[in-house]
Amino acid sequence: MACFIVPLVQAAATSLYRKLNAKGISSPDASALKRNVPALEKMLWGGSVMLIVDHIINGELTWRFPFFTALGKAGGGEVMLREMLTVGVPMSVIVTLCWVVYALLRERSRKPATS
Repeated sequence: MACFIVPLVQAAATSLYRKLNAKGISSPDASALKRNVPALEKMLWGGSVMLIVDHIINGELTWRFPFFTALGKAGGGEVMLREMLTVGVPMSVIVTLCWVVYALLRERSRKPATS
């Protein structure tokens, strides 16, 4: 029910990083990871939006306060925190690791092969 919060916060932090370091990211001598920050940003925002839509469809998020249905029950905050730690953090780590592999493979294909 709250697993999307972790990648959503990471997406916001990545967007902030990209905006604050726009010149360094676009320079040709930037590292492979720096050049591919926009890809990570898109992966995180897209995944977060899809998770929000999924949670709305499944009735775990509502349009009225307290928004998260678990918060309407006793101990719901603990359930949410546990889900954020056990589901949200691993999701963010996996997405970030996939992005690292993507960035390194893209960098490898970008450089011409020398014989």
